[in-house]
Amino acid sequence: MIEKGELNARFIRIDSEHSALAAVLGAAAGGVRAFTATSSHGLLYMYEVVWWAANARMPMVMAVVTRSIAPPWNIHSDHNDLLSLRDSGWIIAMAENVQEAFDLTLQGFKISEDERVLLPFVVGIDAFQLSHTAEVVDVPDQSVVDEWLPPRDPYKPYVLEPGQNYAVGNIGPNEYTMELRWYMYEAINRAKKVIEEVDREYLKVAGRSYGGLVEHYRTADAKYVVIMSGAWSGDAKEAIDKLRDEGIPIGLLRLRFIRPFPLDELRKVARSSKAILVVDRAMSMGYWGVLGIEVTAAVRDLVPVKNVIAGLGGVDVGVDDFVEIMRSFVNDVERHKLQGTTKVEWYMPWFKG
Repeated sequence: MIEKGELNARFIRIDSEHSALAAVLGAAAGGVRAFTATSSHGLLYMYEVVWWAANARMPMVMAVVTRSIAPPWNIHSDHNDLLSLRDSGWIIAMAENVQEAFDLTLQGFKISEDERVLLPFVVGIDAFQLSHTAEVVDVPDQSVVDEWLPPRDPYKPYVLEPGQNYAVGNIGPNEYTMELRWYMYEAINRAKKVIEEVDREYLKVAGRSYGGLVEHYRTADAKYVVIMSGAWSGDAKEAIDKLRDEGIPIGLLRLRFIRPFPLDELRKVARSSKAILVVDRAMSMGYWGVLGIEVTAAVRDLVPVKNVIAGLGGVDVGVDDFVEIMRSFVNDVERHKLQGTTKVEWYMPWFKG
């Protein structure tokens, strides 16, 4: 696209993912709008620079095609690679479909570069379900996007300028390190409002809006709520429709953002439900899955939580599987098996143990 003149940008060929993110970090530090993409072990190879980018408060956007981490060698989706970023200071978004992945990328620049935020932004894209399938994408008019997202102001904060007494990465007093983390903590909390504002603005740019940090699907009158993130949420919605046809009042709260964490939205939904099911595509190697830890910490004083770990290594979880997972959850609630507890299960129907 650059060679054809379709994209006004500079493409840097680089030797490794570590160097790729370092190059993007350098570009962002010089006031340039910068983007890269990676996956799985590539993201782990970048991991040192991931923290430099966040702690240096450099706005940028990265796409991560979520893939399982070896061994064994596996190129299919789970979410452990993406969620390794959750404590680093990056804003973490997760797309359900290709259109949302495109839209989040554009929104990501607007959010990341906002002076109230100034943190890097990552878009999670499930391997193969989204990365290797054809899907029609609506691309908004370039002139409208240019007006909404003008070139980055090179004189905003955290930009290095020759002759200025400003540097990144020097050794400083220990108190400075803790203060900088506090500033990042405040910025990622402010990002909640910015994400909602940008989402509303995007309605005028592209005619689409996603509702901010979370998507509600049939939660208004739901007594049982499923929480999950990513492309398999589409199959989960179909499963919910089937259970609704049977008279089961179940709904889905899809996490569009893992960071900032949508605490208020989770607690609001928990207050009106009997129990919560978290379906995880990432394992923490503690007791819960990764999202299970986060959601349980947020709502366990309000409702019991069941955490099901499924789909690791790209194992397919379809509509019928979700119907089975959700029906088992509802049965657990009605038989009082979740009373005051958090229950963890692995969904592996082929496994004889």
